[in-house]
Amino acid sequence: MSDALAYDVFAKTCPSRGTLEHVTGRWGGLILGALHEGTFRFNELRRRVDGVSEKMLSQTLHALERDGLVHRDAQPTNPPRVDYRLTPLGHEVAGQLLGLIRLVEGRMDRVLAAREAYDAEHEPVTGRTA
Repeated sequence: MSDALAYDVFAKTCPSRGTLEHVTGRWGGLILGALHEGTFRFNELRRRVDGVSEKMLSQTLHALERDGLVHRDAQPTNPPRVDYRLTPLGHEVAGQLLGLIRLVEGRMDRVLAAREAYDAEHEPVTGRTA
């Protein structure tokens, strides 16, 4: 399948679906966005992506590395030093993702207003008897 159009993320067996899940999952997008800023060591990245556990960071980095989006550079020093950076493909994906992130951040006033209106309209009525 050399033609990019030969892949269909809407087909359950398409391999692009797994990569999309890695990129858009809870932590994948945040990790890619952080790595777009530059090279990070593991703990630096963990601090940058506030709230991610060590286990989830490790699993997500592994998946993104496997997909060819992140490069892991282990240096034979004592103690060992491991740096993570985006590959050229990772930069492309992260750039697109950052556009979406900036769009969402820039519209949060509207989102919060919509949530407030929704919650007011759907507020549970208390004290009512059946």
